[in-house]
Amino acid sequence: MKRILSGMVAAVFALGASAAQAQDKPPLKLGGILDMSSLYADITGPGSETAAKMAAEDFGGEVLGRKIQIIAADHLNKADLAANIARDMLDNQGVEMLFDVAASATALAAGEIAKARNKIVILNGPGSIRLTNEACGPYTVHYVFDTFAQANVTGLAAVKSGLDTWFFLTADYAFGQDLEKDTSNVVTKTGGKVLGNVRHPLNSSDFSSFLLQAQASKAKVIGLANAGGDTVNAIKQSAEFGIMKGGQKISPLLAFVTDIDSIGLETAQGLLLAEAFYWDLNDDTRAFAKRFQERVKRPPTSAQAGVYSSVTHYLKAVKAAGTTDSAAVMKVMKETPINDFFAKGGRIREDGRMVHDMYLFEVKKPSESKGRWDDYKLLATVSGNEAFQSLEQSRCPLVKK
Repeated sequence: MKRILSGMVAAVFALGASAAQAQDKPPLKLGGILDMSSLYADITGPGSETAAKMAAEDFGGEVLGRKIQIIAADHLNKADLAANIARDMLDNQGVEMLFDVAASATALAAGEIAKARNKIVILNGPGSIRLTNEACGPYTVHYVFDTFAQANVTGLAAVKSGLDTWFFLTADYAFGQDLEKDTSNVVTKTGGKVLGNVRHPLNSSDFSSFLLQAQASKAKVIGLANAGGDTVNAIKQSAEFGIMKGGQKISPLLAFVTDIDSIGLETAQGLLLAEAFYWDLNDDTRAFAKRFQERVKRPPTSAQAGVYSSVTHYLKAVKAAGTTDSAAVMKVMKETPINDFFAKGGRIREDGRMVHDMYLFEVKKPSESKGRWDDYKLLATVSGNEAFQSLEQSRCPLVKK
């Protein structure tokens, strides 16, 4: 009896010690570097932070005996600030993985910090194709979209429908320049012509002089190589100038459902746009959107949906690898297909590109919409292999040719 009691006491102490040891483990910190207050705040911002927290909660709140903690910081769309935040998160705050890093210039800056420290960075909001070309890294993942896919899906469809002369209104930084370049390549290779371009500062409020140049070009399409508030303002002001009524088409080369809501269907109707995700695609997307909207009061953008999907994929890989070591976790992430509401059969290639289906949408007329956020008609589903740059075209040093 004494031996039995002694064994029971020892077992209780062992369990207590194990629990205490688990509680003593530091939290697994994931850091979002976001635009919380400026022109991309609706696209990523607080919604991306919420999506990451939802992913952590749905995973059970801990992994490998460590509580999952989501932290976020506002980079104010400044590359140097994004780099400083990344440095502080990784060096001083114990962050193991960075996510989102909305905007391309900020992503390029923060990505170099993560690369130097052999830390995983998953990019959801940025679009520059450079992120999986010259700036690729062994632990960098470009998850949602990029300028090549946006140009390939939207530009190709437009030129094939007869919209074969283009003028670009471009945000003057890495993302805008790459989006213009990639779309120009698609237009010319498909038999179209580029009649000119004009570049505007980031976060512009007055597009009048730029739009007058675009209008004077007589191009059939004015391609907006910008995003967020810049896209919204450019479309609204083009309507005020009567550009669309004059017969020219406005093509937002990157637009989100939040942008269309800001513009309104009366002005946005008929726009063609490429997206990686739409909340009303199927039962799975609608189920996630309903949960997200309960917290954020609107559906998720593709970037925010991508945050949830990518954080979940990362946590599953940490659990499977049994460690947070970047090499071990990334190996599992690249070996494991992604099948969830965001992507079916998605995969992370050696250059860090997550390949998945893309969608071509047309913005509905007001008479076709059943209510707020019912904004898109699906025109085509484009497979990831068709939408994204091939490995043969890649300029990533990691790609073996």
